[in-house]
Amino acid sequence: MPGYVFPNETEIQWSLLIVLYPYITGLVAGAFVVSSLYHVFNVKALKPVASMSLIAALSFLLVAPMALQAHLGHPERAFEIFLTPNRTSAMAGFGYIWAFYTLLVVAEVWLVFRPDIVYYAGSSSGLKKRLYWLAALGVLRVTPRGRHADERLIKILATAGIPAACVLHGYVGFLFGAIKANPWWSTPLMPVIFLMSAIVSGIAMLVVMYVAVSLLRGKPIDHECIRSLARWLLGFLIIDLAMEGLELLNMFYEAEDTWPVISGLITERLLISFVGIQVLLGGFVPLATLLVLAIPGPLPGKGWLYTFREVTATRLTVAAALLVLIGVFAMRWNVVIGGQMVSKSLRGYLNYVPPLGGREGVLAVLVFFSLPFYIFYILTTLIPPWDRPALDELEHEPGERGRAPDLVPAPAPGLIRPVAAAPRELE
Repeated sequence: MPGYVFPNETEIQWSLLIVLYPYITGLVAGAFVVSSLYHVFNVKALKPVASMSLIAALSFLLVAPMALQAHLGHPERAFEIFLTPNRTSAMAGFGYIWAFYTLLVVAEVWLVFRPDIVYYAGSSSGLKKRLYWLAALGVLRVTPRGRHADERLIKILATAGIPAACVLHGYVGFLFGAIKANPWWSTPLMPVIFLMSAIVSGIAMLVVMYVAVSLLRGKPIDHECIRSLARWLLGFLIIDLAMEGLELLNMFYEAEDTWPVISGLITERLLISFVGIQVLLGGFVPLATLLVLAIPGPLPGKGWLYTFREVTATRLTVAAALLVLIGVFAMRWNVVIGGQMVSKSLRGYLNYVPPLGGREGVLAVLVFFSLPFYIFYILTTLIPPWDRPALDELEHEPGERGRAPDLVPAPAPGLIRPVAAAPRELE
């Protein structure tokens, strides 16, 4: 579309860091949904990744606001939204949503891993022992009855976390959809599209992380778990692509005065990133792959390719998940950057090439994106979600009177005084 832009329109304000911000936030929502599928809906096939998905959600959640704060330039001013709250500001709402969701995820992680923390408090020594004692809040006793109460609380928190996850990422889509002056953003489907793509990207990331961790640890991959993740990924991917298609179809059918600008944006500026990467490479290719994997085979409950070779099917699932992650990132790029390429005069387009260095360059984005994986490594080193001997002790054969034995580790030295032994004559 030929045209021009005014001098005050030559700079794109929301850069690559703002592309990364909703992308990481989406991974949080998707990972938490996978955990809730196990804890709330009892999808037993997802048990191998249920605990890991919680730690992954927490890792990404802690980094989610960092890209946004780096973009602002004054991270210390972020606390102003709590000191001087503005109920009419949609952007200020993220601080409250993020804080509430963080507390919810931390509480659920603590409840899920409390037996492990207690176990390591008794089997460790030195500073590590004291850290576990503090993490256990000084309560170094886990009984089957207490564990049952913890599981009830976990289910309540996981249930409450589902709408919270929807609000967390649907809110990001709401910010863009509420900007009426931008025809590429202003659509009521924007919150739903952001939410569906968030769940899709979170499930895809868990597929990649679970397989990578299993290979690094030299442990066998649970192909049944991968198969279940592939099915959930396929279901949410179909909904996501349907919502994006309905959005474009609605714009095309209404054919408002802004449609020539939108169609030109797609065919000129976003041809590769939107049509090539988001729709084809990150949408229809993984969709076709997952559909083939889901074709019913001769064995009940297994797709045709799984009956042929589970390893091949797992590799195809991982490849589809990687393409989905690329496609969702391209979607964030096309929304954030693409929406700013349309001039306010609706008569031309802007160009944007992200710098390599600088505060908002490609290298900075790579650093921010690597932080959740470092946090994930630290957390899984302290409380491994795959080796859980504490649960094994709680779940073995019942002891006297039909009750499983309590898990009571040795107290940390210097923190709890040992009780003197009772005299023999009183035993």
